[in-house]
Amino acid sequence: MNTPPFHRHRRLRSNPLCLEMVADVILHRNHFIYPVFITTGKNQKNPIPSMAGIFQLSGKYLLEEIESCLKAGINKFLLFGIPSQKDPIGSDTWNSKGVIQSSLQILRKKFPEAYLISDICFCEYTDHGHCGILNKENYLENDFTLKNLALQAVSHAEAGAHLLAPSGMLDGMVSTIRAALDNKGFSELPIMSYAVKYASSFYGPFRNAAGTSLKSGDRKTHQMNPRNGFWEALSEAEEDIRQGADIIMVKPAMPNLDILSGLRGKINAPLAAYQVSGEFNMLKNAVLRNDLNEDAIVESLISIKRAGAGIIISYFSKELAVKGVI
Repeated sequence: MNTPPFHRHRRLRSNPLCLEMVADVILHRNHFIYPVFITTGKNQKNPIPSMAGIFQLSGKYLLEEIESCLKAGINKFLLFGIPSQKDPIGSDTWNSKGVIQSSLQILRKKFPEAYLISDICFCEYTDHGHCGILNKENYLENDFTLKNLALQAVSHAEAGAHLLAPSGMLDGMVSTIRAALDNKGFSELPIMSYAVKYASSFYGPFRNAAGTSLKSGDRKTHQMNPRNGFWEALSEAEEDIRQGADIIMVKPAMPNLDILSGLRGKINAPLAAYQVSGEFNMLKNAVLRNDLNEDAIVESLISIKRAGAGIIISYFSKELAVKGVI
């Protein structure tokens, strides 16, 4: 039977070994970071209702979580602190005995093979939930906040952080942190900047988990407008690289795959993406309801990797590593 000439794409799909051999995207645990919520108090394991399987941890439960991740091959952790006391300026962020500083010292000693990344911001530490100092009109004061940001960065570096991740989207935050670190002898400590962070509704579960819900106002004056185009993302990324950022992050991940793809072709720096709490929540709940199977989780991560992210921050990191998926 004579047939018109056509390309047989299925030739490379017919054998599973061949299918794996020609795959463009490989998800590997080395490229994943697992977020961890650290709270105060002795041996706390507080479930987060909006994030199934994720907990606020302290004491032995924190150590058990890190140890189980390491056994599964996940060795990079993004640490968020939940202090017992909050104030208008978030002073626990530079307290040498603060929740993150104390945890960093313990984890460095107990697990020298772990790579510890400290989130650098104030929203978890202020009693109003904003990412810095507010003026009388409840407007975030950028430059006053930068001074405290330098104190926080140095304090976390002295406690043993391997990498700092400023997330406040403040103008000049990277150059301020870089200068403060360099002046204190931490010139080799890298910075992963939340350079392209949108004012997104997908952060809701995180705000419940970290206690960062606002008493008033919003974060639209400093986080990026999701309606804006690629030009703003590129400007933010290039500016942070110029100021000294070593890694650039896009957040949230899946709603901004176009931004990831565009940046991959434009910037000369490693590119990270944060699959945030809302993305996790949607997928996890759909799987728990049997509306989706777990392959949907993997597919979501493949899309992030394919768009250009070399590093993925995901609450699924531990679960997928334990199952041998990554």
